[in-house]
Amino acid sequence: MAVGSKDLSPKELRGFEDDRLVDELRKAKEELFNLRFQSATGQLDNHGRLRAVRKDIARIYTEMRERELGIGVKGGAK
Repeated sequence: MAVGSKDLSPKELRGFEDDRLVDELRKAKEELFNLRFQSATGQLDNHGRLRAVRKDIARIYTEMRERELGIGVKGGAK
């Protein structure tokens, strides 16, 4: 069972340019902040979303690190 956003699968992330990865990371971190705030105030309905967003962030960081080390396919190249 895959957890996370369907649009942020590892295959999709490999196709993103570096700038888009940074933008997706910023959006995911912002969403995680908002979800944590909702959780703290008791307004969070879907607690599974916290885990999904954390996994998305980890996937993005993994892809960025692989590119830094020269592992795998560079953004957009096939």
